[in-house]
Amino acid sequence: MPVAAKTEQPGPRPATGKPLRKRNQRRRRISPQAGRALEILGHAIEYLTDEYMYSGGTFCAQDPQLQAIQMLMAFNRQIYFECPEVQSLSERFLALLHLHTA
Repeated sequence: MPVAAKTEQPGPRPATGKPLRKRNQRRRRISPQAGRALEILGHAIEYLTDEYMYSGGTFCAQDPQLQAIQMLMAFNRQIYFECPEVQSLSERFLALLHLHTA
């Protein structure tokens, strides 16, 4: 059974400490295969980032370790954004009534 996940974009935080919500946040339907791939990539990214920080690496764009982390993060985003968006409740309701918004 596919899982719906919410698109979270980190943004500025107001004084309350809660992130500001963007109007275009959409949930995505993540298949079990995509979910497993995202999980594996997330663990790999976390592991490589931890190793890099513990080794005392300096941030340089040509660093192969950083390039590997960036590549894994790009694959992670690609898989996530290939998952279909879930319609909002209002969109489903309007579709049920055969009403279209322009």
